[in-house]
Amino acid sequence: MSRSISDTVSNAQEDLEKLVGDLRGLLSARELDKVPEISALRQRIDDSMNVVRDSAVRAAQDAARQARDAADKADRYAHDEPWRVAGAALAVGALVGFMLGRR
Repeated sequence: MSRSISDTVSNAQEDLEKLVGDLRGLLSARELDKVPEISALRQRIDDSMNVVRDSAVRAAQDAARQARDAADKADRYAHDEPWRVAGAALAVGALVGFMLGRR
């Protein structure tokens, strides 16, 4: 689960970097080098990309941590309450069997 979240964040980051690269390509025209606002814009784009990159990494790390915490809680519950887990699995299996039997 955390891998798919990480992949999604990575794909979004790549798309954003591609977009910023395209924008920088548009702004890299030689005649624009003389315009001070273009230089400032390029710097803001670079700074924003660094912020977005850091945020994406933090979001992926937080999602992975939350997934690990949830898995640990489920594991502890299964070890602390094995009969409840077995009963729930039996109930779900019976329900699925009943539904498939009605087909």
